[in-house]
Amino acid sequence: MITENQESIQLLNTAIIKSKEKKIDSTYEERLADVCRSPSVKAITSAINILAEAQRISYDQAAIQIIETVRELDSIWNDYVMMEGISRLKDILKEKTH
Repeated sequence: MITENQESIQLLNTAIIKSKEKKIDSTYEERLADVCRSPSVKAITSAINILAEAQRISYDQAAIQIIETVRELDSIWNDYVMMEGISRLKDILKEKTH
């Protein structure tokens, strides 16, 4: 038996999923093809080959290492920007209370 609370949660979950659906850019196949033809992807492919040969690992392993490194850099900068923003907010709040 589904309780009223469970039904409400199901409705909210469904609404969240449907709202995300509206935000999906349906041209993803075209965008992916464009990106794959870009000079940047060619450079990444070269980097994969160089890393695989230098480290004597498979191309798959080299690709994963490169992607993980880029993701880690992005995560570090996201954290940095967030902390910088928090620091500025704290400064603003301190100024208002003094």
